[in-house]
Amino acid sequence: MAEIVLEGMQSSVDVGEKTVLGLGVAEIGAAMQRFDWQDYGSFVAMLFLCVLVGFYFGFIKKSENAQEYLMGGRNMQIFPVSMSLLASYISGISMLGIPTEIYVYGIQYLYIVGGLFIMAFVFRYIYLPVFHDLNLTSTYEYHERRFNKKVRFFGSVLFSFGMITWLPLVIYVPALAFNQVTGVNVHYTTPAVCIICIFYTSMGGLKAVVWTDVIQTIIMFGALILVVVKGTFDAGGFGNVWQRNWDSDRIEGPNFDLDPSSRHTVWSLSIGGFVYFLQNGAVNQNMVQRFLSLSSIKSATRSLWLYVSLLVVTMSVCCYAGMVIYAIYHKCDPLTTMLAKEKDQLLPLLVMETIGDYPGLPGIFVAGIFSAALSSLSTGLNSMAAVVLEDFVKPLSSEPLTDKQTYLVMKITVIVVGVVCVGLVVIVEKLGTVLQVTMSLNAIASGPSLGIFTMGILLPWVNAWGALSGGISGLVFMSWLGFGAQAAIASGNLRFPEKTVTTEGCHYHFVPKPSSSFLDIHFDPTLNATDITHTDERFMLYRLSYLWYTLIGTLVTIMVGLAVSYFTTPNNPQDVDPQLLTPFVRKLIKPRKFPNEPTDRIIFAYKNAEEDNDMPNAISMRKIKEDGPV
Repeated sequence: MAEIVLEGMQSSVDVGEKTVLGLGVAEIGAAMQRFDWQDYGSFVAMLFLCVLVGFYFGFIKKSENAQEYLMGGRNMQIFPVSMSLLASYISGISMLGIPTEIYVYGIQYLYIVGGLFIMAFVFRYIYLPVFHDLNLTSTYEYHERRFNKKVRFFGSVLFSFGMITWLPLVIYVPALAFNQVTGVNVHYTTPAVCIICIFYTSMGGLKAVVWTDVIQTIIMFGALILVVVKGTFDAGGFGNVWQRNWDSDRIEGPNFDLDPSSRHTVWSLSIGGFVYFLQNGAVNQNMVQRFLSLSSIKSATRSLWLYVSLLVVTMSVCCYAGMVIYAIYHKCDPLTTMLAKEKDQLLPLLVMETIGDYPGLPGIFVAGIFSAALSSLSTGLNSMAAVVLEDFVKPLSSEPLTDKQTYLVMKITVIVVGVVCVGLVVIVEKLGTVLQVTMSLNAIASGPSLGIFTMGILLPWVNAWGALSGGISGLVFMSWLGFGAQAAIASGNLRFPEKTVTTEGCHYHFVPKPSSSFLDIHFDPTLNATDITHTDERFMLYRLSYLWYTLIGTLVTIMVGLAVSYFTTPNNPQDVDPQLLTPFVRKLIKPRKFPNEPTDRIIFAYKNAEEDNDMPNAISMRKIKEDGPV
């Protein structure tokens, strides 16, 4: 029996029976980092191909106007747009995060696909008709048309906040994968990612982004399939993969627990997941922009359902990859032995375990994750530059900016945001698994954003003051909840029960990963440290499942918005432009007997010239007072 003794402690932890071969975890890890010249070659070739696509659409078949650059001329094809939508969601974060989720917590997360289908129906019949009929380029245009410029400005602030919290994760994920297979320090890789993005951020427009996403998605999905097929074979077949996960309770039915603090339940996954997907797909600028690049709402609908189908398949494969990881390492947990230093390095570890002996294949896999991140990061930095320029700098400028000043503002914005995001990577490292961190922090801005759009589209009584007050209230509340919960997790004051692991089958020497959980359980080897969750009253609200965050932010925003509107004179639904409301709400609003009613209580009734034989080709008007015609 191998025994680990911590200095200054009399207790010990039994880590299981070992077959001693004279090798340590460092030697095993170094042996698996066999990223040779073929891998680097395929990695560079993949990135170079994506740059070529941007170069082609940026300089050879370049856009003729802003609409073509931003919206692809609104005549994009269904398949590439659907693939691009898939790439926007299944980024490196999801590719690494979902398998990690299954390995650590079990397959409960897979039931979130129920919320995905609900989202598709709601988006198709409530949100999409409004945006498509208005022929928008920016979703924040809607805020100005429905409310006012202040609400549009606030929407831009929410977008900026969301980007600042999301982009560090986008940078961190591929760097983490690259570190696992090459040993290159994460903090060397992240600045390089930003430098590359600064160079080609302005290339190509939407067409380049879409077709680059198609290439990336095909390579990423192909590499993932290759890894899980080879991993299944190495584990002894599908039967062994299933049985090992079944024995460890990773395969389980839906959890119908009504406790909102339960991390994953069928309620939080279907309802909370639906709202999260709704924000991500229905009002997110990156996603809506692609739907609006299609020529008709019929094409947008087909693209939506193709995207949802592809997403379900991809998420299922990612979940199965997590099961394969456990089947391979079921007797020697690589997190305990620190063969994988971070949880989200498990899939790259599986890649090197299964296809590491095949030159070039690991390079393609890592390149797929990296190129997807580069595309997302490039889009984010470019969007941030545009928002800062249009919504923050120009309104404050007393004179129109020159071309040189405009270029300088955008360049400085890209550099500053990139540097800030690189700095925030240090914090991201301490926040837990990237999947939960992404959904938790995104909810801070996405909940209020979805709330404002929902009030505008479904609740015609809400006025501009209500929308603005609700959005600010939702942002403040969700900032406290989201950052507080992540701080509690990072400090170890909040932990969630994880599935059991063992090191009894390890064939190398190792020292278990240092953890405060060993001290918390007083070295009792009969307890799994991860089964202990603090119940300190200060952290009770933070224990709320992260899947409820977006819904909570949305509800807080809507409730405050309705209350403020009520006390500041709510809109008369008949005064709201019907185009700004979803179709079924338009039908519920009874039209005015006369088109408008000024505040002087004089009604101006307009009659179409076709109905007035005395005034052809003109509009007749008659003035009517309340007590009768004049």
